Amino acid sequence: MKVLQVMAGAEYGGAEEFFTRLTIALHKTSIEQRVVIRRNEARARRFVEGGVEPHQLKFGGKLDFSTPWALKRQIKDFKPDIVLSWMNRATGMCPANGNFVHIGRLGGYYNLKYYRNCDHLIANTEDIAGYLVNNGWAPEKVHYLPNFVGSKRAVPVDRQTFFTPQNATLILAMGRLHENKGFDLLLRAVARVPNAYLWLAGEGPLRKELENQAEVLGIKPRTRFLGWRDDPEALFAAADIFVCPSRHEPLGNVVIEAWAQGVPVVAADSMGPGTLITHGENGVLFPIDDEKMLAASIKHLVEEPDRAEYLAAQASADYEANFTESIIVDKYLEFFERMIG
Repeated sequence: MKVLQVMAGAEYGGAEEFFTRLTIALHKTSIEQRVVIRRNEARARRFVEGGVEPHQLKFGGKLDFSTPWALKRQIKDFKPDIVLSWMNRATGMCPANGNFVHIGRLGGYYNLKYYRNCDHLIANTEDIAGYLVNNGWAPEKVHYLPNFVGSKRAVPVDRQTFFTPQNATLILAMGRLHENKGFDLLLRAVARVPNAYLWLAGEGPLRKELENQAEVLGIKPRTRFLGWRDDPEALFAAADIFVCPSRHEPLGNVVIEAWAQGVPVVAADSMGPGTLITHGENGVLFPIDDEKMLAASIKHLVEEPDRAEYLAAQASADYEANFTESIIVDKYLEFFERMIG
């Protein structure tokens, strides 16, 4: 079986990270792959380290006529059974027809005009699958395939690296510094939790605004803006609690990552985390934009360490049952077989 994967994603992002993980995992199986990505040397190095030699194209805007032509040449040369395109730009630039099954993969509630030439669609949550069906796609052409994250453990980042006391409660949060992620809410909540330190890993347009907010709230001395990191396992290993305060989160890869690393999770009851988490069983949910409830949830886990340990253990069991690499890769292989059967 021959599968060509196409991704024109951003420099950083959850979909981009899962695309990389899945591609390298599929390389270990019997399928033959070719991978086409937007020019990104850091991502290309990760692929090469994983045994995959990617082809890099421009994937520019509307006036980029060279990429669709080059992509058509890649397909003609490789002769794939399946073309799996990720998100809008890559999908929209794929040829409208060919001797292959074209599958579009969505990780959000995207504009479906880019997918009209696809034969099938993959959604990484059941709710996104429902969105596709509700917008006219036949149920038999919509397929729910969840993400996986790795479970590799790492040596904790030394707290002294970021001037964080060993005996302080350490809260970890990750993601793009964007309004949707709710990090402004998290800062206001941390201001209500004495002696808690916050490590915020990520970059984005709101960084300066969030740094100023931390200063105004008086928590700048116990808040660390880490920028983008390539060692999430080491960050999780150092943390006591993981918080996902997103106002809008279709899935929440970071929640599953925390589960895999054995860290208790507090999350806003947005679409993805609200579907993953059963409140009080494998995590704690709080109402979107409710800083008081977020602060109270963090305090509860600080004051009840046995409860935090229970939530982390239950979440780890859910991860092992549903979101490991072997489970999801097998689902993809079975899906590919059906598509060309």
